[in-house]
Amino acid sequence: MPVLAIDTSAAVSVALVSETGGRLAARSSGERRRHAESLAPLITQVLDDAGTDRTALTAVVAGTGPAPFTGLRVGLVTARTLALAVGIPVLGVPSLDGLAAQAVSDLGLDPDDEVLVASDARRKEVYWARYRVVAHEGPHGVPVVRTVAGPEVGRAAAVAEAQPGAVAGPATGVAGARAVVVGEGAALYPDVLPLDDDAPLLPDATVLARLALARRDAGLALPTEPLYLRRPDVQEPAPPKSPALG
Repeated sequence: MPVLAIDTSAAVSVALVSETGGRLAARSSGERRRHAESLAPLITQVLDDAGTDRTALTAVVAGTGPAPFTGLRVGLVTARTLALAVGIPVLGVPSLDGLAAQAVSDLGLDPDDEVLVASDARRKEVYWARYRVVAHEGPHGVPVVRTVAGPEVGRAAAVAEAQPGAVAGPATGVAGARAVVVGEGAALYPDVLPLDDDAPLLPDATVLARLALARRDAGLALPTEPLYLRRPDVQEPAPPKSPALG
């Protein structure tokens, strides 16, 4: 039975995978400011490509960020609404986790290698997290990674300075291990976050789905709370002050 995965932490990525993690269909859009308009048609196209219907879904996977408020909210609300309508669970996976796992496969990383993932947080900042590779391939064909720092948000230069050792050099504490930098955030600030060759830049919903299935089968919690990491730009105005008593 198929599982639908959605990520709107950067661009829009939608995928349909089997219960064993095999990709059935996938679509994406590079549109960054029209998540709401792009997502529903992509979901319909992915279901059509696979020749299936939403009533056949067994779960919906949602990337939980971190990401700016508006785009991330679109994906999570859509995932929750669809799951509620069909009567199936929603499984949340941090989008940075997906990029880290994808980097292991794309770059041929080995156990004990480390990955610094950086995505665009705007305001000249990046969302980031650092991971250590546990296994090159685990259940459902997805690499196993462990978070060692983050997720957090900060200036790219400060993020680079905070890492143990050079971010593009050998990882500290493990002889012979590598440390690589991936993600769109690094591509924006190559002077301080040198992007590894062939590094993935954006989350792939297929990888998020496989991570969710592996973690679900391992009995791990898969919360769907969004990782905003900072307050939204628009806030409710403070109540008016009471007039001073004379």
